[in-house]
Parts: sequence; C-alpha cells; structure tokens
Amino acid sequence: MRDNPNLKGIPLGIAGLGQRSVLTTCNYEARAFGCHSAMPTFKAIERCPNLRLVAPNFKKYQAVAHQIRKIFKEYTELVEPLSLDEAYLDVSANKIIATEIAREIRQRIQKELGLPSSAGIGPNKMLAKIASDWHKPNGQFEIIEEKVASFMQKLPVRKLWGVGPKTEQQLIKLGIQTCGDMQPISLSELIRRFGKFGAELHNLARGKDERSVQPHRERKSISVERTFGDFITGLETASEKVKLLYEELYSEILYKDKYNFTSGIFVKIKFSDFSVTTVSKTGPSPSFESFFGLLEKGIQRNSNPIRLLGLGVRLHSIINKISQLEFIDFLDPINLDHP
Repeated sequence: MRDNPNLKGIPLGIAGLGQRSVLTTCNYEARAFGCHSAMPTFKAIERCPNLRLVAPNFKKYQAVAHQIRKIFKEYTELVEPLSLDEAYLDVSANKIIATEIAREIRQRIQKELGLPSSAGIGPNKMLAKIASDWHKPNGQFEIIEEKVASFMQKLPVRKLWGVGPKTEQQLIKLGIQTCGDMQPISLSELIRRFGKFGAELHNLARGKDERSVQPHRERKSISVERTFGDFITGLETASEKVKLLYEELYSEILYKDKYNFTSGIFVKIKFSDFSVTTVSKTGPSPSFESFFGLLEKGIQRNSNPIRLLGLGVRLHSIINKISQLEFIDFLDPINLDHP
C-alpha cells in the first residue's frame, strides 16, 4: 500500500499462489469482512470476493525491518525482536520518559519509512504487549505502574496470553470474565482446574511478568505453535493445522543461510488434559511429510483432544548471532509443494 497508491482503500491480502496458501496478513478493509492472517486463501476469498491478493516480498520486509531496528538501537541497546515487525524495547535507563520515546520512534518510522506503527508502554513485557493492541492502528497506549492494579481489575481474561475461546468459556462458567474476577481464586484452585497453566493465570491476572528483555539470545531452535479455541480431534483435522503451521515455519527457514539445520525436527502436542508430548527426530529436512510422520506418532500417545500444536527445527549452530528475527508474520507458500 505504501509503494503502490492504487492498493490503498481496497481489501488487500498478502498470500502465495499455491493451492494450500494462507493469508500472511491483510489490511483493515479486508478484516472488515472477517479476513485475518493464517486464514486459508480460499476462505478469505469466500468472505471477501473482491479481495486483491499480492505475493509476499521477503527481501523488502527484511530491509525495512533492518531500518526500523536501526532506529530502535538509537534509543536503547536492549531490543528483543518478537517477530519481523514487532519488538520489545527496555528504555528504563533512558532519561527521556518512555511515552515520549515511543512517540518519537513512531514519528520517525512514519517520516523515514512512510509506515504507520503502534506502541504499547508498560512496566513489563506482558503489559506492554497488551497495551500495543489498545490503539491500533497507528496509536499508542501506556499502562503506568501505579495503575496496574486498577487496569487489571477490568481487563477481560481473553486478553491474557494463552487464553483462547475455549479457556475463556471455561472461566466464564466459573463466573470469571475479568482479571479482577480471577484474583480471589487461590493459586492451588487454579492449578487444580488448569494444571501448570493455572499458575501462569494466577500471575498474569495480577499483571505480573518477570521476564527481562533479552537482546542477544542464542537460538537453539526455531518453532511455531498455536493454541486452538476449539479442541482438535482426529488425525485429518490435526494434519490440516500442521499444514498451516508448516507454512509459518517455512517462512522462517527461507533464510536458512543463517542457520545449520542438521540437528533435527520436532512436533509438540498439548492435549485437553494439559499433558504435553514432544516427538522428535534427528537428521531429516524440515518437510511437511516429516512433520506429519511425527504428528502420527504423537497423537497415539494420548486419546484426548488436542489443545495446542507446535512444529520446530533444532539448530546445530547459528552463524549470525548478532540480531535474529523471527519471520513468523510473513508466509511464503508459493513453492510449498517443492520445499
């Protein structure tokens, strides 16, 4: 849209041309029809017959991401990329207040690159992430530390990391719709009902997140995973989800010159009883067929429906350790049949 004015104002999606392609992203005009990223392209066209499709341009995305990271680094060295177009910044040591830094960065991105951007400011990573979605597109929102308690009281539990539609319905049945409703529930009771995830819910509902911004993490693996609102049953349904996840993972390994993928691959499965199994294999290339074989083995270990699926590649070595990007948001399924 930035580079071609004729694309502005019309429903626009980015997708490959393969039969199994999915939307890598779409603009707000398309989202008004119910389109969204990771949606199969044929379903997006069903919802929006006038959808204009444009193929991904990874070199452009990589170049722009590099330019934006250079801007970030002028304000702090503590930059942790979260995806190609998203990152955490720790600006606590900067003498300028975070709100002004965010505003200045957004103005520079608009002026120097011609792109809108949104920012969230908070005392920890979870709250900053929640705040970043508050005033999209092209806005910013701050959750100040003194108001975290009151903010969390009214925050819908659906906004918490890991809470999908299914978990949300479970919580609503318990009378829990907001984080304030959850806070009186004891840690032991949440663990009893939700397993290990209950301990996370106990902290998240109070706005607690102890993770630090990590700018130079050495990656030992690359993986993508999804928690599903409706539990998955059956190998055929699960394989369809693996296809979509494989496309996301494939988008990352397009830049395999940075990595040596000789260690192996793995599939992670979390079942409805919150038990987790991981099936791995050394040696094979990250093909869909290889992941499908691991999926078959994994689902034989538990008869419960599937809550989460993940695919990953273990890295033998990382050549470029300076600043890694996760290319999760941009898929390139054009040559998926011939990876």
